[in-house]
Amino acid sequence: MKVAIGSDHAGFKLKEEIKQLLDEMNIDYTDYGAHSEESVDYPDFAIAVAEKVASGEADRGIVICGTGIGVSISANKVKGIRCALVHDLFSAKATRQHNNSNVLAMGERVIGPGLARDIAKVWLETAYEGGRHERRVNKIAQYEQKQ
Repeated sequence: MKVAIGSDHAGFKLKEEIKQLLDEMNIDYTDYGAHSEESVDYPDFAIAVAEKVASGEADRGIVICGTGIGVSISANKVKGIRCALVHDLFSAKATRQHNNSNVLAMGERVIGPGLARDIAKVWLETAYEGGRHERRVNKIAQYEQKQ
């Protein structure tokens, strides 16, 4: 698995924590920034990550900002992206099983590093169930194709 990861300044510390997790899990990743806590614009990083996932250059993406809201909105503007804003373990598992989410969004100001690591690990390890969920995920893709 190849992961694209990015954050703005408000998610920088949490992004560094998640990169450590990816190293521990032996998951290949590319960091698309930010590379410090200097103020930057979250759409630049969220869209860069989402484009890598949409193009197939990365299998999944992780985006982080202060709340996770801005990066999730931005990532979801990229065709083919199903970005889920997650702050609990149940949702991390469900969004992979039922929605086949391909980008995970989290907020550094909302959750701590321990929970964020657990969420990312569950999200990365959970497979899409397909089956009855496939029809629903396909409806999203069909709608995108009309846009």
